[in-house]
This record gives sequence, C-alpha cells and structure tokens, in this order.
Amino acid sequence: MKNAKTYLPVPSADGTKAERSEAAAVAASHPDPEVVARAKRRIFTGEYKQRVLAEADEAKGESGGIGALLRREGLYSSHLSTWRHERAAGIRHALTPQKRGPKSKRSPLDEENQKLRRQNQQLSEELRKAEIVIDIQKKVAALLGRPLCTDREPQL
Repeated sequence: MKNAKTYLPVPSADGTKAERSEAAAVAASHPDPEVVARAKRRIFTGEYKQRVLAEADEAKGESGGIGALLRREGLYSSHLSTWRHERAAGIRHALTPQKRGPKSKRSPLDEENQKLRRQNQQLSEELRKAEIVIDIQKKVAALLGRPLCTDREPQL
C-alpha cells in the first residue's frame, strides 16, 4: 500500500497522546526550503583561484579527489576549466575578478563637473523661489500697513 499513512503517538501539551502523521514528522525535520530573495554573485580572488588549482593538481592522483575538492569548496568543474585556461594563457590579471558591465566613457572630472552644474542649477532655482516668497511677503505687509523690519531698524 503506497498511500497508507502511519500514525505515531506524540505527547501533547495536556499530557495525552495525540497522533501525528509520519509525513508531518518528516516535514518538520527538514530545513526551510525558502529561497533567498536576491542571490549574491560570488567573486573569487586570484590567490584563491591559484590555491584551488594547486589543490586540484594534487588531487588528480587520488580517485574522486577533484570531486571532493569541488564539493568542499562549493565549485563547479567549469570553474576549474576556465581558471586553467586563464592560467595557461599566463595572464595573472585574468585570474583577478573584473568589474562587470560596460566601461564608462566619461572621465571622472567630467562627471564631477556635470554634478556641480546640476547642483548649481538646483540652488539657483531654490534662490529664485525664495526671492518670490520674500517679494510676496513685502507686498502683503504693504497692503496691511505693516512695513517689514529690516536688519538695520529694530521693530517696536
């Protein structure tokens, strides 16, 4: 009988024996299968790659040595083959991680200049708005017959 459930006695909080299915007991012992919301890309340093390649070269003589190394380090065999090609090409900087994506075509000075121009534009706009508010306050004060005090004259 494939679908037959076996019930195991489990003590409950009030001391009586409750029954729980074996499937529920097995499910309770497994870790939570929820996947992390955003995976993080692994970055391997050049020293790490060289160390793993050296260990892989030593493990070639043993049966299952490379597989054990890959499991222990959490790597794939494609990592080893790619790193071996890079090592064979003799390019040291190829083993170091490179920044992904397109390279910036602007110089840092141009970017800073552009940032300062935008900031200057925003500050000019804020100053214009402040001057409009001050002008309106002056007009309202003149209509109400209460002139605004200046910094030179104290208001009584």
